[in-house]
Amino acid sequence: MNVIVVGLSHKTAPVEIRERLAFSEPSLEEALRRIRELPGIRESLIISTCNRVEIYANSVDSAQGPPQLKKFLSEYHQVPLEQIQDFLYNYTEQEAIHHLFRVACSLDSMVVGEPQILGQVKKAYQDALDYRATGGILNKLFPRAFSVAKRVRTETGIANHAVSVSFAAVELTKKIFESLEEKVVMLVGAGEMAELAARHLKNSGIREVFVTSRTYQRAEKMAEEFQGTPLPFDKFFNFLDKADIVICSAAAPHYLIRPDRMEKVMKARKNQPMFFIDISVPRNIDPKINDIANVYLYDIDDLEKVVEANIKERQKEAIKAEEIIRAEAKQFYHWLENLEVVPVIKSLKEKVEGIRKKELEKSISQLKGLSPEQIETLEALTSSIINKILHDPITQLKKQECEEDDSLYLEAARKLFNLD
Repeated sequence: MNVIVVGLSHKTAPVEIRERLAFSEPSLEEALRRIRELPGIRESLIISTCNRVEIYANSVDSAQGPPQLKKFLSEYHQVPLEQIQDFLYNYTEQEAIHHLFRVACSLDSMVVGEPQILGQVKKAYQDALDYRATGGILNKLFPRAFSVAKRVRTETGIANHAVSVSFAAVELTKKIFESLEEKVVMLVGAGEMAELAARHLKNSGIREVFVTSRTYQRAEKMAEEFQGTPLPFDKFFNFLDKADIVICSAAAPHYLIRPDRMEKVMKARKNQPMFFIDISVPRNIDPKINDIANVYLYDIDDLEKVVEANIKERQKEAIKAEEIIRAEAKQFYHWLENLEVVPVIKSLKEKVEGIRKKELEKSISQLKGLSPEQIETLEALTSSIINKILHDPITQLKKQECEEDDSLYLEAARKLFNLD
């Protein structure tokens, strides 16, 4: 029973290689079936995302399993092995378990702490279950990975710091306003980052969304997505006093929002706070509006500084997460190894007990006239001798479950006592 993984990711392969080895949703069942037909492969599971393609398996032989899976990837996708060999990695046994736990906890992701990968791993596991590709080992391993991911998110702050510009903008907004409920946001321009920020804000309870764009149809389309109100681009200033949060990504060649007009807007708002996020390059909001009381302005550089600081915070939390993962991987591997220790000990006891009984019967048949009491004494004597002889080997085998080289002891026991 050997857990193995073969794959590639954004860390080892460019996108043009990753996409050539990706598995589409309709192809999964056939691919898993073909993997299970490989000699010595008992279980399998495929994780295929834009950033990684990985095959997990339970293999009889940890040395032969990875080459088989690499050959499968080559043949299934009709890509010569020499073209992908250098991009592939493989892990076996405890390293494979450790790798899966890091993937599920998003420590191996492009953005450390992102939540999407856990959902992708869970879906991959569910697909493998649906196609009956997993068994006793993977059905223990993957739920454990999900538990480890939950523990990491509970015990560390790895997901608590925004590492995207759009989400950093939302975090800053929450620092300005105690609550985002009943607040109004205006999108000036319909850029992708502004849309993402608006989506985060909408999920946080924003009451209303105004959208304006140089192309009115674009404003209508985005407003419909947010159940908001489109505004003509040349009229948006007439509604500016109604907005608590303004996200600007209009890409105009000059300032659209200036201090002189903002003085009038703040007067109309009775000096209630306004928060501006200028994602445009060049900037579309005059930085001098920051000098107006209760006006807060952040530009793209400010947001990127927040993101940079948050990445450092996540890296600190990732150190704590790594410690949890190492301990959990070691614990699971020892459980897995125990599945090997128990059969070895059982086989050893059965073999020695069989020898004892056979030799005892032979001796009793040669010693004529033994009483039942004498036969019982011989039975107890031989059992005691066997138990004493086996005590140290069995104790050492159980003890080695917690050591790094336990597999060496198991293999030695099999060979010395010819248990195979």
